[in-house]
Amino acid sequence: MAGFSTDHWAFAFGVLGNIVSFIVFLSPMPTFYKIYKKKSAEGYQSIPYVIALFSSMLWIYYAFLKTNTTLLITINSFGVFIETIYVGFYLFYAPKKARVQTVKMLLLSVVGGFGAIVLVTQFLFKGAVRGQVVGWICLVFSLCVFVAPLGIVRKVIKTKSVEYMPLLLSVFLTLSAVMWFFYGLLLKDINIAAPNVLGFIFGILQIVLYVIYSKKENAILKEQKLPEIQKQAVILLDENMNNNKKLPELTQEQIIDIVKLGLMVCSDKAHVASCPHDNTCAAKAHENTPPKLQTVEAA
Repeated sequence: MAGFSTDHWAFAFGVLGNIVSFIVFLSPMPTFYKIYKKKSAEGYQSIPYVIALFSSMLWIYYAFLKTNTTLLITINSFGVFIETIYVGFYLFYAPKKARVQTVKMLLLSVVGGFGAIVLVTQFLFKGAVRGQVVGWICLVFSLCVFVAPLGIVRKVIKTKSVEYMPLLLSVFLTLSAVMWFFYGLLLKDINIAAPNVLGFIFGILQIVLYVIYSKKENAILKEQKLPEIQKQAVILLDENMNNNKKLPELTQEQIIDIVKLGLMVCSDKAHVASCPHDNTCAAKAHENTPPKLQTVEAA
């Protein structure tokens, strides 16, 4: 390990940064698969992808102005390619209003912004100064790449749902920030190292929010699965029972029999109350009773 120089370490972190960043660029694939299944991009935002496209174009321009930055060219070239596909896919499925806003952002940033930066730096600055100016511009827009998901973070806090914040993107953005921070630190390039500090902080924030609100969302889903209407049971409670145990459920016929029995008992009580000591009442009651049928046995 003694012969492993700073340049070798920088190259190692650069390769790791390329691998992780490659995964970062592919991490929105599940999101776009959902858009494809829904046949609509409603509820999703194109801002992170437009800014990522713009940032990749700037880093390629910066890498051509510096030396020993081949690894920046390789990964950002892939970034331009994949982000262009994402934006085009979003435009295809986005509602009309979102589509118009995305086209405006593309014209303002990619065409107008990047074109203006190239023209100004080529004609107004020369040599190392040009690379330094472009580097500071890349730093600012790299911060915008990490700040862009804050719109999604705000939506997660407001809706208490993590549907529109993919966890994979947050995890790999955090890992990418770590790799590129050490790559820039070893190359002594502050323009590469500095923005990844903020990227690491925002990545951790998104992961924490995902863990918090995904648990709450799962709890809400479990509550919604409980039966909303429970079957009502007819129960009888014994006054002498302290634990209020449920008796077996009665059928409709049994309930009717209980009601009839109750009416009979009430009628007998009313009769006794009307003539408690009168024999004539008993005689009348005897007369009103229907004659009993005699059974005839067959010989």
